[in-house]
Amino acid sequence: MSDPRIFYPVQPMLPAADTHKPATAKPSGQNIQVPFQNILKQELSQVKFSQHAKDRLEQRNIKLDDEQIKRLQDAVEKAAQKGARESLVLMDSQLAFVVSVRNRTVITAMDGASIKDNVFTNIDSAVFM
Repeated sequence: MSDPRIFYPVQPMLPAADTHKPATAKPSGQNIQVPFQNILKQELSQVKFSQHAKDRLEQRNIKLDDEQIKRLQDAVEKAAQKGARESLVLMDSQLAFVVSVRNRTVITAMDGASIKDNVFTNIDSAVFM
């Protein structure tokens, strides 16, 4: 127990070092700054694949190259501009995708053999690429 009459000196608090100073040195090379809205727009326009669509791609041995994915993204963007919600994207009469346009998500995928004699339901639009 301490005696209340005894004075214990308190160490003065020193100011903390300022660790939030802006960097003055610029990194070597070209400093490219991309506005946040551009990055956000690019990320939101990327087409995603649901697990069901991934399974169908694998089962039907459908492999999409970068050019086909870009075309699919363009088709979804066109459908979105027209106010579509669920769209059938038919690519080269060989591939069909049912896409949730709002979510930019491919719901299912079919190849040429699966397209024939098939009825597509719950869509409000179609895009032919």
